[in-house]
Amino acid sequence: MRTYRDAKAMAKAMREALAQKNLELSHSEALEIVARQFGVETWNILSSKLEKAEEPTAGAVSFTQPVPIFRIFDEDKARGFYEGFLDCTIDWEHRFHPGAPLYCQVSRGGLKLHLSEHSGDASPGATAVCYIKGVEVFQKGLIAKNYKYNRPGLERQDWGLECQVIDPFGNRIRFMESQD
Repeated sequence: MRTYRDAKAMAKAMREALAQKNLELSHSEALEIVARQFGVETWNILSSKLEKAEEPTAGAVSFTQPVPIFRIFDEDKARGFYEGFLDCTIDWEHRFHPGAPLYCQVSRGGLKLHLSEHSGDASPGATAVCYIKGVEVFQKGLIAKNYKYNRPGLERQDWGLECQVIDPFGNRIRFMESQD
């Protein structure tokens, strides 16, 4: 489930996207829209539900999903692949100063990836396994985009169905649906 922090990032991303089209939306209006996207009536209701879902049990260790870091070398190519081809949203971006390398988070559903132009953050050619429900529908949607650099297939493995994509920097994402 997305967290309270993700919901705020969604609202921020919506405001920024609308601002690029000269449509202004207040922060509170954006939060109310995000709440309705989560299927609840108001932001206050969503906020309380998400905070309760995040409360850890006293003394317990709790892991959340790992977030792979992929090395990128060209911001425009990365945006074309992650936003255009995979339909990810850029949740946030960071640069130490204008002209500095980009570090950002992209997401789609429960998938989160960090992309970095910083030389020490990751090695190009990494691989991440991302479990998914509906991998066949996902793969057909990718094929329908006619993205000229990637036409992922669907393979039946011993562990389930797999659809692999390779970004412009040699990083691989294996979208797997287990056969459980």
